[in-house]
Amino acid sequence: MSKMRIEHDSMGNVQVPDDVYYQAQTQRARDNFQFSKRRFPTPAILALLDIKSAAAQANSQLGLLDNAMAKAIQQAIIASKKLDFSQHFPIDLFQTGSGTSSNMNVNEVIASLASNILQAKIHPNDHVNMGQSSNDVVPACIHISTVRQLKGLLYPSIKGLSDKLATLADEYSNTVKTGRTHLMDAMPITLGQELQCWQQQLNSAQARLQQVELSLHHLPLGGTAVGTGVNCDPNFAKLACDDLQQQDQIPWQAAVMPALYMSSQDHTLAMASALKGLAVTLLKIANDLRWMNSGPVAGLQEISLTALQPGSSIMPGKVNPVIPEAVAMIAAEVIGNETTITIAAQSGNFQLNVMLPLIADKLLSSIDLLTHACQAMTDKVFAEFKPNAEHLTQALEKNPILATALNSVVGYDMAAKIAKRADKEHKSVLAIALEETDLDEDKLKAILDPLHLAKPFE
Repeated sequence: MSKMRIEHDSMGNVQVPDDVYYQAQTQRARDNFQFSKRRFPTPAILALLDIKSAAAQANSQLGLLDNAMAKAIQQAIIASKKLDFSQHFPIDLFQTGSGTSSNMNVNEVIASLASNILQAKIHPNDHVNMGQSSNDVVPACIHISTVRQLKGLLYPSIKGLSDKLATLADEYSNTVKTGRTHLMDAMPITLGQELQCWQQQLNSAQARLQQVELSLHHLPLGGTAVGTGVNCDPNFAKLACDDLQQQDQIPWQAAVMPALYMSSQDHTLAMASALKGLAVTLLKIANDLRWMNSGPVAGLQEISLTALQPGSSIMPGKVNPVIPEAVAMIAAEVIGNETTITIAAQSGNFQLNVMLPLIADKLLSSIDLLTHACQAMTDKVFAEFKPNAEHLTQALEKNPILATALNSVVGYDMAAKIAKRADKEHKSVLAIALEETDLDEDKLKAILDPLHLAKPFE
C-alpha cells in the first residue's frame, strides 16, 4: 500500500498517496467518481496545461503574478507533460459536468511541481488558476484539443487517402465497368470516375470540417464563472490567446462573448455533425468496396482486395474484406458519438453546459478513429488496388442496359425490346440490335462503345 500524506482544501483534510503530485481536490474526485476506466482525454489535458502556461504568462505581463512564480509554473507545466498521466491525471471521464475536477487536477499537479521548483508555496487556485474558472478553461481546452487533432492527425490522413484516390482515378480513367443504380445494372462508368467520386466526397467532407473549425478558434478565456469576466483583468484573454497562438501557430482569438461558448455547445455539435459526415463518406466507400470485392465466384468480382488474414475459422481459404468492415464499424461509432453530443449539447442549463467532459471525449475519439480509418484505407486497401479487368469487360458486354444508347436512334420501345431479348437470350445488345434494326454494324459499334458512353465528368 502506498504511503499517504495529508493535503488540505476548503473542505478539510484529505489523505493522498505520497507518490503523486495532485492534492486534495483530485483525491476527492477520485473517491467520488469511479464509474469507468475511461479518463479525461489526454489531448484535452495537454490543452489545459498549455492554457495554464498562457495564463501565467498573461498574468505576469499584467503585473498580477510574480515573475518568478509565473516562470516556475511554466517550468512545472513542461515537467507535467513528461509525467505518467494515468498516475497523476487519474480523473474518471464521468465527473462533474463542468470538468472542474480535471481542471483542479491540472492546477494541483502544476502547483506541486512549481512549489518544488520555487521552494515556495504556489496555490492551485490563487496562482495557477488566476483569472480563470473551470467554466471557461474547459470549453477552451475542448476547442484547442479538437483543432490540434484535426490539423495534426485527421486532415493529413484525409489528404493521404484523397491523393491516393486521385492517382488511381487517373490510372483507371479508361477502365470501363458496369454502373449500378438500385444495385441493378445501369449504364457504363469508368472505374476512374467511381474513384473520382469517392475522392470528391472526401474533399467535400474535409471542407465542411474546416468551415466548422473556424468557430472553434474563438476561445471563451476571460469569461470565468458565468461569462462576465469576474476576477479577471479585461486584457487577460487577449494576452493568453496571443501566447497560445505563438505555441500553435493557430489564430486563436478571445471570444467577443465568452458566455456563448460556455452556456451552449452548438459549435461542438456542428463539429460532431461534420465528423459524422466524414464517417458517412467512409461508410459509403467501404460498402462499395465490399460489394465490388464480393465473390470470388458468386459475387461481383470487380476488384480483389489484398488478402490480409484468414477469413473463417471453419471455411479454409476464405478471405474477407476486413478493413472495409472495420471502417464501417468505426463509422457506426462516430455516428453514435454525434448522437451522444447532440444530447450533451442540449444540456446547457442557463450559463453553463454540464456535459463538457463527455463532449471532449466523443469529439476527440471520433477524430482519432476517423484518422486511423483513413490511414488503413490508404495503406491496406488502396495501396495495392487492382481491378479484375477481364471480368469487368465480360460483365459489361452482357449488360442489356447498353440498349439505352439506342433510344435516340430507334426509340425507347425498340430499345426496350432489344434489351429484354439480350437479357433473355444471353446475347449482346449489339447482336440483337443487328437483328432488330437496319443500322449497320460499324454505326452500332460506335453508338454502343462503352468508353464513349462513360462520358468524362466535366
